[in-house]
Formats: sequence, C-alpha cells, structure tokens
Amino acid sequence: MAGFEDDFEKIVKGAFAPIYPVIAKQIINKCQITSGNCIDVGCGSGPLSLMLAKITDLNIYALDISTKAIELLKDKIETEGLSNRIKPMLNDAESMPFEDNFADLIVSRGSMFFWNDQTKVFKEIYRVLKPNGMAYIGCGFGTAELFEEVKKKMEEIDPMWDENRKKRLENDDASKMERILKEAKIPIYEIINEDFGFWILLKK
Repeated sequence: MAGFEDDFEKIVKGAFAPIYPVIAKQIINKCQITSGNCIDVGCGSGPLSLMLAKITDLNIYALDISTKAIELLKDKIETEGLSNRIKPMLNDAESMPFEDNFADLIVSRGSMFFWNDQTKVFKEIYRVLKPNGMAYIGCGFGTAELFEEVKKKMEEIDPMWDENRKKRLENDDASKMERILKEAKIPIYEIINEDFGFWILLKK
C-alpha cells in the first residue's frame, strides 16, 4: 500500500498537477459556493483541497482513510500556510464525523471508484449537506486538452493507463450511478459524462 501511495503522490505532483487548479475553478463556477464548510471526501494528499482554499473562503475538512496521505497533506498545509483553513481528518467516507446539515459544499475527485459501498457514501453526503448545499463528485481532467496531456504522460509510465481508466468508468457508468443515487434517495442531481470527465452534481 505504501508503494501505491508513493507512486500516486508522484503522479499528483507530476502528470496530474495542472488539472487541480482548473477543476477547482470549475467546481466554484458550477456551484457558486465560496464560503462556509466544505468537505473533500477521499482527499488523498489534498491537491484539490489546497486549490479550493486558495481561491475561496471555505473552511475545508479533508477526509481520507490513508494515514500516509493525511500526513502528506499536513506537511503541505504547513508549507502553504493554510493550517487555519484546511483540517485533515483520518476517516472513512461511509461514516463521516459531522452532524446533519453541516456542509455547504462537498467535493471528491477520484475516490468514488474506491468506495466499498457507494450507496452508503452518497447517503452520508446527502445527510451532511445543508439545505441548498451542493456536491461535486467524480473524476475528470479539467479540459480535453489537459486530458490529452495527462494521457500522454501517463502512457509513458504505463501503456495500459487509458485502457484501465476506461474499464473503471465502464464499471461506474451513468446508468449504474443513476441507480445508486435513487437507492440513496437523492432527488436532485445531474450527471456530467464527457470523454475527459465524469461528474455527479447534486443539490439538497
């Protein structure tokens, strides 16, 4: 597991680095929420949390089940001087340590495919959201151009990278996610399904 985390951190700092500022801006443009409480579910080492903190006034709670990822995030927060804005939390997405109606915004990039019980996590997301709160959950690369850049770099590391990425998306396609969202009793949602991004936008 440590090896996987080390490799992923290299990717976050390397091939994936340009996508997080773009995704952070897309989330804010779409949701129009720039203050209050934000939860980053499955934050990893926190690239999205860090970018959101830099362009908003959100108080960000960054959750992950990996001790190594949380330790990396703590170092980054200290380096960036964002200790008063981002709170790293070692926690499972299936049981979030927040009261009902706590969060104005919930985000997650890339973790959805690794949730053991996706329905349960979406129920938690909906429970924790405030009325009129929004969530932006999924996986993407910002723009088609950025995706092509990432794809080129990643296939130099792993020639099967894009094929494996497509397989993950096949397992979590729009029809499956619609079923899960209905099981989670989430009434208002939009599924954004593009070649370079698959996102679920939901509102409470």
